Amino acid sequence: MARQLRAEQTRATIITAAADLFDRHGYESTSLSDIVAHAKVTKGALYFHFAAKEDLAHAILELNARAAQKLVVEVEGRGYSSLEALMRTTFGIARLAVEDPVPRAALRLATADVAVRPPLRHPFTEWLEFANRKFSAAVREADVHGDLDVGIVAHSLVSFYVGTRVAGRSLEPVGRLPRRVAEMWHLLIRGLVPVHRRPRYVTLATQLEREIRIA
Repeated sequence: MARQLRAEQTRATIITAAADLFDRHGYESTSLSDIVAHAKVTKGALYFHFAAKEDLAHAILELNARAAQKLVVEVEGRGYSSLEALMRTTFGIARLAVEDPVPRAALRLATADVAVRPPLRHPFTEWLEFANRKFSAAVREADVHGDLDVGIVAHSLVSFYVGTRVAGRSLEPVGRLPRRVAEMWHLLIRGLVPVHRRPRYVTLATQLEREIRIA
């Protein structure tokens, strides 16, 4: 049992080190030797868990997918409106990115030419489908304008979030991400939500950003 626990801890250490380097320097610019040095493990320990750099990338994408799925399940189970659930999910993803290099690396891997192995699906595909569902339901709930093209809005939301993080990676610390997500929602709310419902969601965006800063 103790040996198994040490092996699991070593694997987690390697993944965290690889995620940190992938996020800061990119997948192509990071070597296995870099990861060994950053993780402070032997090459043998790394190869015991991962045969190639691609296996590490897949492990990071898989961990990120699990965390995102867990977040969605938690939000979906609380009875929020569809628009609120979508907002809370985006802020939840931002919080994960602030706290953990794995989600940050996963996003960078998703924007690089790193293959996503089945049965894992590309995270952007998952995000687009989720946003489509939530915006479609928000139309039915009259929280967004009924004449919107839901597919375009969902694609714009995902592109907005991804672009915010990609640009921010070089320009500002990751701790700024919740503020950028709040700014994103303030703009979207003014364009998507009927006037009489806007105050609720503008206030929610401000509240969710504050919760991440305080945590």
